[in-house]
Amino acid sequence: MIAIIIDDLGQQRDYSLAVTRLPGPVACSVLPHTPWAAQVSAAATASGKEVMLHLPLQAMDISRLAGVGEISLDNSRQELQQILAADLASVPNAVGVNNHMGSLITRHPGHMAWLMSEIAAYQHLFFVDSYTTAQSIAGDMAADYGIPVTRRNIFLDNQSGEDQLMYEYRRLLSLARKQGSALAIGHPYPETTAFLQRVLPHLPDQGIRLVSVAELIAYQQALQPAKVGPGESAGL
Repeated sequence: MIAIIIDDLGQQRDYSLAVTRLPGPVACSVLPHTPWAAQVSAAATASGKEVMLHLPLQAMDISRLAGVGEISLDNSRQELQQILAADLASVPNAVGVNNHMGSLITRHPGHMAWLMSEIAAYQHLFFVDSYTTAQSIAGDMAADYGIPVTRRNIFLDNQSGEDQLMYEYRRLLSLARKQGSALAIGHPYPETTAFLQRVLPHLPDQGIRLVSVAELIAYQQALQPAKVGPGESAGL
């Protein structure tokens, strides 16, 4: 099985709404406080798609702002809590969170502990580590706080062009066949949307099932061995 998230929605109306019309449960990750966030969230929900908050987090290049609603190392615990609450309020119906940028802050245990504690408090949210740096600990911290979590495997369209899209898409399917599941992230470029509109209906013929992110996480967690707490013995 595979899951696909399309990031950066809400900034441009037509490109964002086109994603909500893609076949199957393609997740729609919406940037907070963008002009079309509420409309895109409503359209995605009406289409039976998951809405996610595309949470802006501080990047290594501190001159590059991740956008309105960014969480940075300069934020106190209270500020982080307030920013996250405002970001979620601006993206109605969000059932999950994934990071926008964040190559700096996702490697910091203190702020990631604060963030995951706040996400866990909402009780209905899953987390996807967009994995913008190999040093990210965001996914591990989410698991520590009991949040349903997974990590991005493939970026579909970091490089433009039909050949590159097909190359990354085939990598996605190959990885799913090898390990049982895989997750890709793309962006609302017209080229990407048109490509997915064309290829997704053929997945059943290829022995691949497109599922929601929540279903992918549930599948992956079911394969993991149960955690044994301190002082307990496995199998007893």
